[in-house]
Amino acid sequence: MHNSISYFIPAYNCENTIEESIDSIMVGNFESGDELVIVNDCSTDLTSEVLLRAKEKYPEILIINHYRNKGGSSARNTAIENSNNDLLFCLDSDNVLEPNSICSLKNYLIDNNADAASFQHQHYFSETTLDIQYTWTLPKGETPLSDFLNGSNTPAQHGNYLFTKKSWCKVNGYSEGVGALDTWTFGLKQAIMNSKFIVLEHTHYFHRLQNTSYYINDAHKKMWTVSLKIMFALLPYFDRIDEKFVSYMFKNKYNWFYNLHKRPIILVDTVSKLRYYDIVQDKLYLSVYPRQSMYRRMINKILRLIKFE
Repeated sequence: MHNSISYFIPAYNCENTIEESIDSIMVGNFESGDELVIVNDCSTDLTSEVLLRAKEKYPEILIINHYRNKGGSSARNTAIENSNNDLLFCLDSDNVLEPNSICSLKNYLIDNNADAASFQHQHYFSETTLDIQYTWTLPKGETPLSDFLNGSNTPAQHGNYLFTKKSWCKVNGYSEGVGALDTWTFGLKQAIMNSKFIVLEHTHYFHRLQNTSYYINDAHKKMWTVSLKIMFALLPYFDRIDEKFVSYMFKNKYNWFYNLHKRPIILVDTVSKLRYYDIVQDKLYLSVYPRQSMYRRMINKILRLIKFE
């Protein structure tokens, strides 16, 4: 594995915050062989001007412009598609890295042969990184698959972590069309595909609190679409999810996600040719690959529902 990092930032209407995010990468974390790719997702404020100034300050930066707004997941995918390194780190345009914090995270990922490595603490701040409002903490060490399936706190919740390009390719990138759920669904897909997540203790980054954040404006204001959008992202993985759980998702299409702590996602045994035993019924079920016609109906049904969000 090549040990250089491709940092990337999806940028949309972030004129007041992205400069600090860029500086936190370039000063104290950026090393020889690294790169920073920023995708301006057709911002309508002064983000473009701020990025041009950043380019003058740091000529190593690659700036890519979307000529229509495509959403955060598309911006992330565009950045990675134009990156050159085997290791990737996503930093949102309003968040800030601690100086000299990435090197230890990278070494931790490499030494443990992991697919993704996260900081342990997420410090929430409003005005400056000296003004911490509260801290969200992840358990140290390897994150079990069950935590992703039952809705517990995982690196996928914030999405600002180090991961391999191989793990990105394995899940066909960030799911597009899911709005602010792009990082959560990406992490869930990585976990379903057996990616190894680890959390380095006594480490942190800074997460900005603001009412104009991507999540506040999308998922939080349209909470009834959250379960639907996650179903859409998981469609290609229905062959790995218990058939009864898939039925449950469709019957509870507006709220199944909010009940994961009570009824976690159940995966099938994909090792033995996609067969599994139902312990309760004591029956053998074959592959849950949906037929093409059924698969298309599922997609169209979810798309119709999301359309009227």
